[in-house]
Amino acid sequence: MDVAKREQIEQEIKKAAAQGGRLSCAQALAIAHKLEVSPKAVGDAANHLKIKIYACQLGCF
Repeated sequence: MDVAKREQIEQEIKKAAAQGGRLSCAQALAIAHKLEVSPKAVGDAANHLKIKIYACQLGCF
C-alpha cells in the first residue's frame, strides 16, 4: 500500500475516533468500504495509531 493511501486511512481513523480515542467495528468497516481497502488495512492503521477497536461483530479486529 502506498504512503498516501495509508495516510488517508489514518486521517479517517483519527476523525472517527476523535470523541473517545476508540473506533467501533462498524466505523472501521465503514472506513474500509469508503476508501476501498481491506478491513485488515484499517485494523493495522488503528494499531499503528494505538487506537482500540471495540464492539467487533465479526472478529475481524
